[in-house]
Amino acid sequence: MAVILEADLPLKLHNRGKVRDIYDLGDRLLIIASDRISAFDVVLPNGIPRKGEVLTKLSAYWFDRMEDLVENHMVSVDVGEFPPELQEHRDVLEGRTMLVEKTEPLPIECVARGYLAGSGWKEYQESKTVCGIELPDGLKESDKLPEVIFTPATKAESGHDMNISYEKAAGIVGEEVAEKVRDLTVRIYKKAAEEMEEKGIILCDTKFEFGLRDGEIIFIDEALTPDSSRFWPKDGYEPGRPQKSFDKQYVRDYLETLDWDKTPPGPELPEEVVAETSRKYVEAYKRITARDL
Repeated sequence: MAVILEADLPLKLHNRGKVRDIYDLGDRLLIIASDRISAFDVVLPNGIPRKGEVLTKLSAYWFDRMEDLVENHMVSVDVGEFPPELQEHRDVLEGRTMLVEKTEPLPIECVARGYLAGSGWKEYQESKTVCGIELPDGLKESDKLPEVIFTPATKAESGHDMNISYEKAAGIVGEEVAEKVRDLTVRIYKKAAEEMEEKGIILCDTKFEFGLRDGEIIFIDEALTPDSSRFWPKDGYEPGRPQKSFDKQYVRDYLETLDWDKTPPGPELPEEVVAETSRKYVEAYKRITARDL
């Protein structure tokens, strides 16, 4: 499958994000996951082979798996079921595209953390809290948390999403909606973490988005992908240090070795980093779904 950095279709462009190109089809959206990769909120010049395919097919897998907990916006990932006018673009759409219902996206990100890592570990070292939530003394980097915590964030059109308190999230979306998405976020995380652990993967943390459809909360955007989650191999897990991963942490770690100020333009990735990142994404998909791409 060819590497696609940008889908340039003769359709109404709804939004072009760091990774996804979204087209407006009236009452539905066409979400095309490109092979772009971003790190530190900067889109890098290289594409990662098969990345868009992994993101789309893994999201479809998890949307199906979570339907008993919450409905989702997915209509189809089968290009043959897309509107007739899209069939001539199969070469771009195949394998990386999801047709979805339009919703009213909630203006917050919903993050579940089961382990102490990343920005959470940095904050804990300073204040024994994660996003303001008090945690016990004596935890080490990568430790499993006493319980799964919900740490919402604001959505940023550009730059970094900002962690916010539950109270601030409730002020943005309303107390009733905040309670529902907090409950859903933790329940989805727990179900996915249990399933993934059986397959040799630890789900450290993950980010979800929800939207409103006729006043009902539904699961949207992407679901439990290596872009939106930290996946660690269970084999070799050892608290007290950073963990190996199946996600783009590998790219971040490489970039941290460079003299780069984390502002655009991003540096070109070496071929071996591109190949290893692709391998990690594909392996995550195969382990989780027990399917070949």
